[in-house]
Amino acid sequence: MWEKDININEVKEIISRAKVFFGVGAMHKINDILVDLKTKGVDKVIVISGANAYKATGAWGVVEAALREQGIGYVNYDKVTPNPTTDGIDEAKKIALDFGAKAVIAIGGGSPIDTGKSVAILMDEKYQDKTADELYEYKFEPTSAVPIVAINLTHGTGTEANRFAVATVVKKDFKPAIAYECIYPTYSIDDPKVCLKLSPKQTLYTSIDAVNHVIEAATSKVASPYAVTLAKETIRLVAKYLPVAAKNPDDLEARYFLMYAALLGGICFDNGLLHYTHALEHPLSAVKHDLSHGLGLAILLPSVIKTIYADKAATLADILEPIAPNLKGEKSEAQAAAVAVEKWLFEIGVKEKLSDMGYSETDVEKLTNLAFTTPSLAGLLAIAPNEATKERVRNIYQESMKPLSI
Repeated sequence: MWEKDININEVKEIISRAKVFFGVGAMHKINDILVDLKTKGVDKVIVISGANAYKATGAWGVVEAALREQGIGYVNYDKVTPNPTTDGIDEAKKIALDFGAKAVIAIGGGSPIDTGKSVAILMDEKYQDKTADELYEYKFEPTSAVPIVAINLTHGTGTEANRFAVATVVKKDFKPAIAYECIYPTYSIDDPKVCLKLSPKQTLYTSIDAVNHVIEAATSKVASPYAVTLAKETIRLVAKYLPVAAKNPDDLEARYFLMYAALLGGICFDNGLLHYTHALEHPLSAVKHDLSHGLGLAILLPSVIKTIYADKAATLADILEPIAPNLKGEKSEAQAAAVAVEKWLFEIGVKEKLSDMGYSETDVEKLTNLAFTTPSLAGLLAIAPNEATKERVRNIYQESMKPLSI
């Protein structure tokens, strides 16, 4: 019940490798951020966002006013879509360089912020001759980027506090991830007030993303006690506050703690990394770009729990307690644990399976191959708690076509 002692209107500084201004009213810290950037010689920036949310949430009004007040020039790139592409990254990079921008302000959820991180690398004088395809196909390894300011508009990805970014290479159906020290944001803003505009589905899917982050990070081969501790708290907070936000979207306290849970999730997988669920979701949304990342993760999660439970039974029984109670941590509980997680997903309103989203058994082989051939995904599979064979991956896709509980 410690949450009751928190004043959600008091802005805190949470330092991972990024400095995160967190709390209701944190948006107004953009003035301080811009003052600091000016001392570093930044007089022009590119603002990267999707088409609507950055304005609808009120974030852009605050940022634009601050840019004008500080005399910093800006150019907008507002074409980022869900599951952003390397083509879009290259387009934004060209606009930034033509304008003479020296830093990136990314406003949005994972897609705009990941795009912003990628553009920041390609804006660096060392890499201006490189393309986003080269970046995401690991043709070079960046060690520097221009300053990044991440203004987060969701409670899901945690990308505002970590070194990861994702983009789709459309012509190859690749959706790789990159992870470099140079793309920790210089500053981030987490203001729960901007999440009040999230749609009911976005509210669900983004928080499910956070839950998946910590389940994977706490059960990977490189998981630490720190990752497990963060995972327990993340899932507890989501289980407690997601139903509240779903019922009353304007509940600012619920948005605060869901955003905090997502931040913990981002730091958690920065430490414990990811494995099956993300490695298998990336091919899904690379093939069908309109699939929400969080929905894809939700569909895969029950089968992934079933696949790894015997290897991490004690950890999973502990961290899943808020959504799958009464597990004892026995290897024989794999099916029961998976069904319990699926039941929780159904109860909060996520009932879709792969067959509902237009996938069929004929897609399984292609998806399986993409999981092993897409750059970076084999690395995720290599740290799964058991050997990620093609048979196991294929089986997760097949089981995710329909409910496990049938």
